[in-house]
Amino acid sequence: MLGFLVRLLPFWIREPLIILVGTVFGVRILFMALVDGEGWVPAVIGAVFLLGAALRVRVVVHALRARRRRAPATEAELEPVTPVPVTPAPVTPAVRRPVEKKPNAFAQASFAIGLFAVIGGALWIEGKLPEDGTAATGASRPAACRLDEDEELPSAYRSTPGAVTGADLCRALNRTELPELLGTPAERSVYASGTDNTAPLTDRKVAQPEARVEFETYTVELSATYNKLTVAQYAKLTTYGDGRDARKLTVLGRPALLTSDHMMKIQFDLGSGEGASGPVEQGPLARTLTVAFDGKDRGGSYDLTVWSESGLLPDDSALVDIAEAVLPRITRGARDQD
Repeated sequence: MLGFLVRLLPFWIREPLIILVGTVFGVRILFMALVDGEGWVPAVIGAVFLLGAALRVRVVVHALRARRRRAPATEAELEPVTPVPVTPAPVTPAVRRPVEKKPNAFAQASFAIGLFAVIGGALWIEGKLPEDGTAATGASRPAACRLDEDEELPSAYRSTPGAVTGADLCRALNRTELPELLGTPAERSVYASGTDNTAPLTDRKVAQPEARVEFETYTVELSATYNKLTVAQYAKLTTYGDGRDARKLTVLGRPALLTSDHMMKIQFDLGSGEGASGPVEQGPLARTLTVAFDGKDRGGSYDLTVWSESGLLPDDSALVDIAEAVLPRITRGARDQD
């Protein structure tokens, strides 16, 4: 459809337009390939765009030369009057046709280039404008949170005063500055979700909402557990296990604890024949920052967990920075909990 519309344009508008678009796309793709290190495939595509633009320039140059060599049609366009065979009759003078004024090729080309320059400038300015009231920092917009809006909220949330939902946690966690806090400012979130879970082994009586944001390098999970277990009690429990990586600290004036543990890895065979079901395996190492709900540590906590498939983990200071940026922004309101 777009090609059909382009063919309908006059020659002196269509050709400069194709040259402009091909040059812009070619230079941009070559820049991505050579400067951003996107690989040789974008370099080939960019070269093809520039080659096509060069061929169109050659066509326009030949057309301009042909117009200049064309003689102005003046005397050839005169319409002679057939002479009357009678000798005494006066000869009727020749009637001169008005010369048809042809469109100016340079004016059409200049107009097309100027028009698309204005459009390109408007698009560039629009990309620099702030989105959602946030100053433009060059960071990509995060992926939208996926929520289970149709599922009924468990009764544990309605019976727990002040309980937030997975949507509330996802809204607080899924922020544009999160990649920078993780130490990977060039990345953007590829998946985000919020779920209204309950804590295991509690007969669905303890609310435990969760939010997850995934990047190419790291995965970040934020959960809130509304039980009576304090951070101090949890710190004592870690001494009975392998608590060598456990570290006590204070975050936002509240007791906090850093711990390490391996994620679980489960494989299922869905009938495709490509894999087989097996027992639960040990997944990649994860680092978790547990922060009490309040400074008095009266029970319940937030858990901020970070891991990667490669096994790499950010510094503990990154988890603290994320907690200090995210936890104050957790507010109720994504769902009606009355």
